Amino acid sequence: IFHRVFKKTSGNGGLTLYLGKRDYVDHMSSVDKVDGVVKLDPADFGDRKVFVQLACAFRYGSDDLDVIGLCFRKDIWIQHVQIYPENHKPELSAMHDTLLKKAGDNAHAFSFEVCDNMSIFSFFFFAFQACGVDFEVKTYLAKEKNNPDEKIEKKDTARLIIRKIQFAPSEVGAGPKADICKSFMMSDKPVHLEAAMEKDLYFHGEAIPIKIKINNESNKTVKKFKVTVDQTTDIVLYSADKYTKAVFTQEFGETVDPSGTYENTLTITPLLSDNKEKRGLALDGRLKDEDTNLASTTMLRQGIEKDVLGILVSYKIKINLMVAGGG
Repeated sequence: IFHRVFKKTSGNGGLTLYLGKRDYVDHMSSVDKVDGVVKLDPADFGDRKVFVQLACAFRYGSDDLDVIGLCFRKDIWIQHVQIYPENHKPELSAMHDTLLKKAGDNAHAFSFEVCDNMSIFSFFFFAFQACGVDFEVKTYLAKEKNNPDEKIEKKDTARLIIRKIQFAPSEVGAGPKADICKSFMMSDKPVHLEAAMEKDLYFHGEAIPIKIKINNESNKTVKKFKVTVDQTTDIVLYSADKYTKAVFTQEFGETVDPSGTYENTLTITPLLSDNKEKRGLALDGRLKDEDTNLASTTMLRQGIEKDVLGILVSYKIKINLMVAGGG
C-alpha cells in the first residue's frame, strides 16, 4: 500500500515524473530499486527522445551560486534509460502498477538499480553551506541521452531529489572502553581515569550513559571534569579536508580529593536542536524543509575504497579532568 505519490511536471507540460517514495534503504548488501513512471504528452517533442537519469553527485555551493558559475558539482555515478521511443521495459513491480494507474494513459515505467559501490553513500549538508552528496531522478527531452554539446532547456526537464538511508544493524555490539593514567610533577602517584559505554550503537535522540571511574592516587585535587562529543567530517572526494566540531559539551562540578575515588554513570544526549547556530556541521540529508538531525555515523562495507565514499562522518567522546595545579 502506497500512501503518497510524488509528482513533478516539466515547464512545457510534456513530462510528468512519478515516484512512490523518496527514501530508499541501503541494506549494506543491496539498495532498494528506484522504480518510477513518466507520463508523456508528445505533441511538441519533434525529433527529440525522452530519457530518465539517476545521478549521484557531490555538490559544493548553493544553486544561487551556480548561476554565476561558482557552484562545484561532480557526478560520481550516473545511469540513463530511454523511455520514448520505448526501448526500456523493466519488470513491473507493485510500485509500478500503482504509479501506472495513477498516471493514466501514455505512461512509461522505468527502474534503476543503485551500483553496489555507491551503496554506502549517505546524504549530508553542512549548516550554512550547501555541501553534500545527493541523488537526483530527472526526466528530460533530448536528441541524445548524454551529449555535452546539446543544451537541454530547463522547461524540458522534471526532477526529484531522493534520499538513501541506512538502517542501524539489528545486532548491537558491546560498548567501547578506554582508560588513561596521568602523572603530574610534584606528585609520586598518578590519576587513573576509566570510561565505558553499554553498547556500540545509539539512535538519534537516545540518551547515552557513560560509566566513569576515577582513582586519584596523586596529591592533587580533581576540581571538575568535562565531557565533549566531537563530530568529525572527512571529505574524501576532492581533498583531504577534515572538519571537527563539538556537538555536545558539559562540565560536571564533581571533585575527587587526593587518594579519593569517584564512580558514577553520566547521561549525555547530543542533539541538533542544541547546535542550530553552529557552522560546518554535517547533518543527515533532508527533503525540502523537513526536520533532520546530526549526520549518522558512516557505516563502511568491507572492501570499499574510502575515496569513492564522498563524505565520512564519525563521532568521538572525550572526557577531560581538571586538576588543581596540574592542568
